[in-house]
Amino acid sequence: MSPRGPLGGPAGPRAGAGAGRRTWSAVGPAGYGHCVRARGNPFNRTRATARSGPPGPAPAAATAPAGAGHVDRDDRPGHTRAFTVPEAPAAPAPVEHITTYRAGERHPEVGAARLGWRDLLLGVYRNPTRTFAQMRAHQVWGPALAVSSVYGLLATFDLGGMRGEVFDSTFGLAVFALVFSALGFIVAGVLFGTVTWGLARRLGGDGAWAPVVGLSMIISWGTSLPRALLTLVLPASDGVVQFLGWTTWLLCAWLLTAMVRQVHDLPWGKAAAAAAVQLIALLLLFTLPTLG
Repeated sequence: MSPRGPLGGPAGPRAGAGAGRRTWSAVGPAGYGHCVRARGNPFNRTRATARSGPPGPAPAAATAPAGAGHVDRDDRPGHTRAFTVPEAPAAPAPVEHITTYRAGERHPEVGAARLGWRDLLLGVYRNPTRTFAQMRAHQVWGPALAVSSVYGLLATFDLGGMRGEVFDSTFGLAVFALVFSALGFIVAGVLFGTVTWGLARRLGGDGAWAPVVGLSMIISWGTSLPRALLTLVLPASDGVVQFLGWTTWLLCAWLLTAMVRQVHDLPWGKAAAAAAVQLIALLLLFTLPTLG
């Protein structure tokens, strides 16, 4: 029989028998076990092994950065750390719409196609500026050698008393004199053009050697061809020959200066200074002896 109490009811637990007994329930809020009072040893605690969901967020104290409460020594009054503020980048310079190019390369406003010998020889007199700009990067040895040879042959009858000597000599000697004169004018044209090219480079130009020499030969001997042809039928003292001789020399001066200006990309003053030596040599060695 179960014991009964003083009033006939079931006997209650003994005093202090279950006081303070606790154990861990299976799962509590937020996935953590919680304590409930239960009978048993107050020091007997068991941890739940089953969890129904992922753990909750970590406490705020765990997520706080290390040293959050520390004040940097350099940030206290009187201990401010020096620093520099980077300057704002400079605004880009305005773009000027000016075509820039180097001499010796193709002209930006003129086609780069190589002109044929006929267009080249006609263009030197019809449209010299455009022709020189277009041929600034091309060699012109073929037309230059041809023009120099033709003028050298005609100059044999044009200079001094060589006409009578050629006519009175044998055939072999006459051929030798003609060939030697043609080769001499070719060599002279190369030397004159090289001097002009060197002076232009010293004055700041950067044109190529071959176009300058070739074009200078075409200009120097090509402008003298009309006078050489006219002296075959008229004496050098004739007024027409004198006028044509000075006119062709002035034309040679202008064309040679324009060529140096275009090929070397120089102003008019420097271009004229670079061409001056060749022009003086042509005047003293060929034009004046023929006219005087």
